[in-house]
Amino acid sequence: MSNVNTGRADRAIRFVIGVILLGLYGATAPPIRYVTLLGLIPLATGLSGFCPLYRLLGVSTCRPSDSP
Repeated sequence: MSNVNTGRADRAIRFVIGVILLGLYGATAPPIRYVTLLGLIPLATGLSGFCPLYRLLGVSTCRPSDSP
């Protein structure tokens, strides 16, 4: 059984959102700066293809051909 539960489009969107949030780290003031570190979550799930929340909810955006 594969741990991948996010499709290609979902992974790409998560990756882009993560990179954008992390990119804002240097452009924001300290209280908001640390909120941008939440960008690590979509970045990690986009790179790994696994979303723990999807697993809990029983959701999968993968097509059968998307999983390795």
